[in-house]
Amino acid sequence: MSDNSLSPMDAIEQALARTPARVLVGRAGPAYHTATWLKLREDHAAARDAVQAEVDLVRDFGADRVAHFGMFEVRTQATSKMEYLRRPDLGRKLMAAASESVRLHCPAGADLQVVIGDGLSAPAVAAQAPGLLDRLHAATLACGWSIGRPILVRYCRVGVMNDIGDILAPMAVVLLIGERPGLATAESLSAYLAFHPRAGHTDANRNLISNIHATGVTLDDATRRIISLAEQCRASGRSGIGVTEVLTPLAPAESET
Repeated sequence: MSDNSLSPMDAIEQALARTPARVLVGRAGPAYHTATWLKLREDHAAARDAVQAEVDLVRDFGADRVAHFGMFEVRTQATSKMEYLRRPDLGRKLMAAASESVRLHCPAGADLQVVIGDGLSAPAVAAQAPGLLDRLHAATLACGWSIGRPILVRYCRVGVMNDIGDILAPMAVVLLIGERPGLATAESLSAYLAFHPRAGHTDANRNLISNIHATGVTLDDATRRIISLAEQCRASGRSGIGVTEVLTPLAPAESET
């Protein structure tokens, strides 16, 4: 069925199937319907809770996975969640003891070093990062690459990738970090990729895959895109500006032919 032959109701259903955003919800006079308003309040509360929540390594990743990958936790220079929220600069640098722990426990020079940061949504990390870590590990080994020991960074900002790069000198670092929660979902994860990250690098030196969640980018698609980007970076000898991700076309909705 072509788009031109869709009935108005079919077109609305397809639009709603494409996005978790609050669209075509109708109104009662100038206001939302009661059900829409209550769901909005619920989602706002979930977003506020996500920012304040804390990651727990064993609870969120499972004792077996932690042991299998040799996962361990370090912290940035922020000493609390409140300081982290007020001082983003402190979340971009590892504390001295954390730097030493990374140096002692992680192999240097890996092809891909996975770092997991709580960011602004611990629920996003708990929901998406364990499965994505499993997939990335398998995909990296399938490429014949070496993979570093996964690190969980508490009170983490994206700039911490530079510290990891300076300490371990991997080919690439991928940071899986909780996104700022919105009203569509509080469980969205971002994956930042940097080729040979080091002090002084900015977002211009990084690539980003965002909206990794149940109704966004799937874990399988995120894995494929991360590995593909890493291959592009390796071939070009850089990341960020000048490395354009090649995306496949959007798949048609199930009712389309």
